[in-house]
Amino acid sequence: MTHAPKVTRRLAIVAGLSLLAAATAHAQGTQPPIRIGSTLALTGPLAATGLVHKVAGEIYVEQLNKRGGLLGRRVEWVVRDDQSKPDVARTLYEQLVTADKVDLLMGPYATGAILSAMGVAQRYNKVLVHHTFGIPSLAKYDMHFPAWSLGAEPQTTVPNTVADALAAAGKSPKTVAVVTSKFPSVHFMSLGARDVLKKRGINEVLFLEWDFGNLDFGPIAARVKDAKPDFVWVGAIGLEGNQLLEAMHKIDYVPPLHFHMYPAPGPMSKSPYTKNALSMTIFEESPPFTTNPGAAEFIPLYHDRAAKAGIPDNSVETQAAASYTAWQILEAGVRGAGSLDDKAIGAWLKKNRVDTLQGKLRFDGPSNYGDDLMRVKQVQNSRWVIVHPKELAAPGAKLQ
Repeated sequence: MTHAPKVTRRLAIVAGLSLLAAATAHAQGTQPPIRIGSTLALTGPLAATGLVHKVAGEIYVEQLNKRGGLLGRRVEWVVRDDQSKPDVARTLYEQLVTADKVDLLMGPYATGAILSAMGVAQRYNKVLVHHTFGIPSLAKYDMHFPAWSLGAEPQTTVPNTVADALAAAGKSPKTVAVVTSKFPSVHFMSLGARDVLKKRGINEVLFLEWDFGNLDFGPIAARVKDAKPDFVWVGAIGLEGNQLLEAMHKIDYVPPLHFHMYPAPGPMSKSPYTKNALSMTIFEESPPFTTNPGAAEFIPLYHDRAAKAGIPDNSVETQAAASYTAWQILEAGVRGAGSLDDKAIGAWLKKNRVDTLQGKLRFDGPSNYGDDLMRVKQVQNSRWVIVHPKELAAPGAKLQ
């Protein structure tokens, strides 16, 4: 009995794989694409962060199509600019469902826009996976699924995590100034922080609010300086934190300790005025996060695309990770259900955990939220590093 040479067998395997790839491509080419519709803040005050989500989503869809798409069909992402305005997002999602007739929906960036999209999704019984919704108790719709693992009561758990980080570093403040935007999720978290910090015996020496879209932070900076707090809680979103710190710099004031709720990650890490700024994160480019599903493939791709897009910090952190996670959830739901039927996808997601960039996520808690996986990070040497809890801190990193 004779045996085919190893080279012949290898050629047969390569040929078989080539035929399989060709067959898959042909199948994708003969069927209409699965169209997934969403909006993003591509202009307006949230555009700096919206761009992060656009880049992450484009990478994921490209990867997905290279793997054969969904249900044997190519995926097309239909994304519209909501201009950082919830009312515009509402109108656009309505158009995506009724006029564009997309098969599935993906959430926009920021709580206000997501709430608008959720209302449309509920009206048409569509699954809505989203990545940056900050007020879980407002999410009443049964088929919404959050990719941002901040838990069901972040207004309590997040401020306590921040206070724990300061205490663990021997930097527990005696006084605090809470200054906050009236942007819904930011304001919600800041009011929660006021209660938590008060219960922990920290004296509030200043509380100030500003309207979202404010550009004059000089008076706020002056009031903070006069209050002389040990710690400043900055309830800011997007570039607001940078603008406040720049205003502080102009009056020769540097806050001793300062925390920022939802900053634009790149601008805050690279600004000359943001040294030692604290924030929260669900992912950073350090172990054990870098071993999570999708991380090894996504990180280098994002580095390249983000740099080309002009994003100041091209590392993967909370915003990019939340966006990528949302797509992982949607893909898992479709594959698990074996269908594009929204009810079937929603039912599968409620019963199963999903392996993501952040780890395993569940959707069986209050308002479909699972665990609070938020960690404390800090700007050190112009990059974000996790500093709390100790077992998840970046190598050699500690709170400064």
